[in-house]
Amino acid sequence: MIYVLSAIVVLGILIIVHEFGHFWMARMMGVGVEKFSIGFGKALWTKKIGETEYRLAWIPFGGYVKMVGDEEDEGDAGKDNAFNMKPVWRRAMIVSAGPVANMIFAALVFSLVFMIGVNMPDTRIRHVLEDSPAESAGMTAGDRILEINDRAIKTWDDLAKIISESPGEAITVKVEKADGLITQYTIVPDRKISKNIFGEEIAVGRIGISPDDIFIRYNPVKAVYLGLQKTVEFTYLTGLVIVKIFQRVVPADTIGGPLMIFKIAGDQAEAGLIPFLMFMGLLSVNLGLLNFLPIPILDGGHLAFFMVEAIMGKPVSVKGMEIAQKVGMFLIMALMAFAFYNDITRFIKGDG
Repeated sequence: MIYVLSAIVVLGILIIVHEFGHFWMARMMGVGVEKFSIGFGKALWTKKIGETEYRLAWIPFGGYVKMVGDEEDEGDAGKDNAFNMKPVWRRAMIVSAGPVANMIFAALVFSLVFMIGVNMPDTRIRHVLEDSPAESAGMTAGDRILEINDRAIKTWDDLAKIISESPGEAITVKVEKADGLITQYTIVPDRKISKNIFGEEIAVGRIGISPDDIFIRYNPVKAVYLGLQKTVEFTYLTGLVIVKIFQRVVPADTIGGPLMIFKIAGDQAEAGLIPFLMFMGLLSVNLGLLNFLPIPILDGGHLAFFMVEAIMGKPVSVKGMEIAQKVGMFLIMALMAFAFYNDITRFIKGDG
């Protein structure tokens, strides 16, 4: 039950955020909103406030904002508050607002995580492997790494990056011993073959140490900065994964659908609040970035049409848009079917 509830909570919140982005920007741009729906299909609940009908529908995988004049054949398309009566830049702002809202929400979630507090790998060494370069040099558990090659080390990521990039190359490591004594070592990292997050084999340096963990709670200003930084990092990685899939570096069978979301959401909810929030933020980044892809029926597809309209000085023909949207629908449905197939295959194999 926790898998279903946690997935519904995550998807429900992200859909509300996305559609609210469209809704809020439409109102800011002077466009009337007829319906604000969370979910598709038959309505479970409706309430009309002003000109807008708010709906909760029984199929939770999506939602929509129905604006005045957002379909060419509508009788109200000529009204001043109609979507298609607004300049291209206003329509583009409205369409972009959904994915942007997901990005902003992700940054807020990550900021909240850093304000609550997180366990971070420390620069103090917890364990030194036997017969490793670190042990051979004389390093011991409890040492705190201060500098590598005269570069100050603030975080574990700092030292891990330098060591990983120096396989077979001598590095100078300055440490503070448990008794406060400052000592310097010369260490040659072993050259190991590892795999990066995309499954590509790379040569990395290793000296045989593992870090202590430290719990850190950040002030709001620092937390917001780190939240924005984490959003940029995840956006870059998500975009890179998409590129790697097309390059066939990342296997296509890694693509997951709703069943994978249910499974991961449940696992993270069981792991605790912080993992659950981190998953929600990551999924929000994915939703925002994927919606910017120039595929008809997605927000990015509409933005592509607006770009053509801005360049050509006239809208794309209705017939052209209909053909493009049918192709886009086919691509999305095919992708969803493939994702479902991957999900089912994983569960059959026991990898789910």
